[in-house]
Amino acid sequence: MSAPLAGKFQDHYVILGVDPKSDTETIQQAYSKLVQKYHPDNTSTGSAEKFESINAAFECLTDPQLRSIFDNLKGVDKDEGGPKFSGVEFFDALGREAMRRIAVLCVLYDRRLTKPSAPSFSMRHLEFIVEATPAELASALWYLKQKGLAASDDKSSLQITVDGMDFLENKRPLPEDVMAFIKPGALAPGALTTGSIATGPIAAAPAPPKRDVESVMTTLNRALART
Repeated sequence: MSAPLAGKFQDHYVILGVDPKSDTETIQQAYSKLVQKYHPDNTSTGSAEKFESINAAFECLTDPQLRSIFDNLKGVDKDEGGPKFSGVEFFDALGREAMRRIAVLCVLYDRRLTKPSAPSFSMRHLEFIVEATPAELASALWYLKQKGLAASDDKSSLQITVDGMDFLENKRPLPEDVMAFIKPGALAPGALTTGSIATGPIAAAPAPPKRDVESVMTTLNRALART
């Protein structure tokens, strides 16, 4: 994360003009507008100092781990009236969270296979593909990065690691389990869905129709009779 000028604390949310609960897409939109306005090449409103602060804020707020650290420092989302426990919902979520992490890893692996020259995904792209709230996605990415299964590049985009590829190939998750976390609108044209994936043995090709032996013999006898 780029350090604010002179090492001073800056409120990244104030710099970008967004609410602390904003999702990644909102942060991206705010960032794009400010970059255009304060870019040093803009002779009317350009400012190198402001531009650096904007970039520092964007880098922090689009990286789930850095954002969590900053939120704790700033005091964002402090529990009102003391900490709470989710109760039974926590136990219901355990299995879903594990499979959601695998789904995210599958998306990153698929990107590596289909776009090897640009294997990274931004948070915005992952939010478009994976069925998850920003908090759920941040939790999944935190786990994957801590385990070394995914990593961030210098632009805070995510990509699968070699360990992540090995993990998936050894785990071999079921398509129907992963597809439950993929948004329908994010599927590539012509992509197979779980309903179209064959689960039984491959059906044998239909046998060619048997020739009618009797009709063949009749034709042969007629030909002999004419000779």
